[in-house]
Amino acid sequence: MNRREIVLAPIVHVLGARPNFVKAAPVIGALDAAGAEQAVVHTGQHYDARMSEIFFEELGLPEPDVNLGVGSGSHAAQTAALMTGLEQEFTSRSPALVIVYGDVNSTIAAALVAAKLHIPVAHVEAGLRSFDMTMPEEVNRRLTDQLSDLCFVTSPEAVGHLANEGVAVERAHFVGNPMIDTLLANLDAFDTDRVRTDHALPDRYVLATMHRPANVDDPATAAALVTHLHGVADLTDLVIPVHPRGRANLLAAGLDTHPGVHILEPLGYIDFIAAVRGAATVVTDSGGLQEETTILGVPCLTVRPNTERPITITHGTNRLVTFEELVPAARKALEGGAGGSDRKPPLWDGQAGPRIAEVIMEFLGE
Repeated sequence: MNRREIVLAPIVHVLGARPNFVKAAPVIGALDAAGAEQAVVHTGQHYDARMSEIFFEELGLPEPDVNLGVGSGSHAAQTAALMTGLEQEFTSRSPALVIVYGDVNSTIAAALVAAKLHIPVAHVEAGLRSFDMTMPEEVNRRLTDQLSDLCFVTSPEAVGHLANEGVAVERAHFVGNPMIDTLLANLDAFDTDRVRTDHALPDRYVLATMHRPANVDDPATAAALVTHLHGVADLTDLVIPVHPRGRANLLAAGLDTHPGVHILEPLGYIDFIAAVRGAATVVTDSGGLQEETTILGVPCLTVRPNTERPITITHGTNRLVTFEELVPAARKALEGGAGGSDRKPPLWDGQAGPRIAEVIMEFLGE
């Protein structure tokens, strides 16, 4: 029996938002090399072309076999629509395994549907914890891990989190970070000079991204955030690709009224990481960007009270800041006082995808 004959039913990847695409690319590539039959379901949770389609093109992902086109909505409405569409897909495809990524609503919806249909689930990026249950992402992470037969872990502390929650040790696999696989594979494509020219970026800038509900959903909180972002723009130019989530509140609060603030539409993966690579400092509330700046060596200020990626603080350039701490921290970073460690997190070496594929093929072979 050859390896292609091991998997008679397809492996189904469920992707819903731009971080999922970046994590999935090396896994899909490695499973393809191993001879696995695969299908890609794009839920349409991120439905803007700049938030989804361009990622498939740039990362060499196969065209989705289906796009559910779920779109936006409340957590309940979106998750319900996702579950309904995914149930139909899984019933018709009878997958051997469903692979989910990260912590978005598509992730928990797919895990719930698969578990109730008795289909094995693999969770890429398992075990990350912020210990803040007010974050919808934390709820999604915890529940997905409980439902998963394979928990693929990106950092050592995540193994302990899973064990503390009763996840059997044989279900956890420390494989490294597939998001870093994608970053390292595309290093030569991140041309900061080209991006600076194409998007009329200043020579020196802070790059910001803001989309977490706790920062942008409430108009008063968004207005307070804008005040401090303007404070950063007083120090040097601030470039901010504005995520659809929070756009209305941030602009209503006057984000674009400061002469040093440069508003951009969402960027594709290559342009975005090239812009990050050329930034003097990054200000964000994103999870993945904390990891990418760790590898790129760019100082990162995370505007959150906690992070599910503490390894980016101990091994990287990341620092948690409050609104009030943001401007002083940015000033220090811009003056060169926010250096990180030269060490890189273990197994962030560009080989997570092949490690994941090896575990999956063995699991399905058994």
